[in-house]
Amino acid sequence: MPVRAPVVLVRVPAPAEEGEIFPFQLYDPMSDYSLPPRSLLEHQAAWLAPARQRLLRRVGIARRRRVLDLAAGFGAATGELALRSSGLVTALDRCRQALRESRLQQTANLSLVVGDAEQMPFADGSFDLVYCQFALLWMNAAAVIREVWRVLKPEGTFAAIEPDYGGMIEYPPEIATREIWLSAISRAGGEACIGRRLLPLLVNAGFCVHIQLSDRLVRPSALRLDFLAGMPLSPEEQAALSHVRQVAAELDEQSQVAHLPLFLVVAEKN
Repeated sequence: MPVRAPVVLVRVPAPAEEGEIFPFQLYDPMSDYSLPPRSLLEHQAAWLAPARQRLLRRVGIARRRRVLDLAAGFGAATGELALRSSGLVTALDRCRQALRESRLQQTANLSLVVGDAEQMPFADGSFDLVYCQFALLWMNAAAVIREVWRVLKPEGTFAAIEPDYGGMIEYPPEIATREIWLSAISRAGGEACIGRRLLPLLVNAGFCVHIQLSDRLVRPSALRLDFLAGMPLSPEEQAALSHVRQVAAELDEQSQVAHLPLFLVVAEKN
């Protein structure tokens, strides 16, 4: 039976050498924080895999010695970071249960830490790479970006994949869900159009920023509707989503377009 990586509640005083024991500091996560089901997040991570692999190549993941997986959730991307980097990977999330239920095996180069992205339990300059995906839209992005700047070493890099639901392209019109996404994400406290806001937020924080937009058009997955069904929807939106499901099921998959713009971010701390 594989041994799971322990969930550690720590405050890292400085970038530590392998084997150093960190002193403990308890952190009480917010009680109202929740995540989508692990199965959906794993499907999302698989869907993001080509973009993530391209982004990690751009930032030279193989040479990175201290990597932070920010808002790691169930660790859908953490294992890949640990496999491809050359040092210690830390998975940070506010949800203790998600980290405990992660399928990550205990290894010498992997630690799981419960903590808040807006007040990270790490010393200044602890990491040379911070990575996140589909996370900033659910946070106070400006505050998180300031914290990312703080915990990065000089010449460290912040790499992120974030969506912009305001730019969704869907066809035929009968399968369109853009307006439902916009209202549901806003109702849940998220920023549906976070992608277009990232450049000014990162520049204002002092980063040198390079952003690419996803250029792949892939066949729509019905799982996107499962994600949407888990959002706080009004009765009218639930009815509209049900209609979209029915129409999409009746149409040839190859005749449908559902493209969500992805912002692939590389922000360097110079």
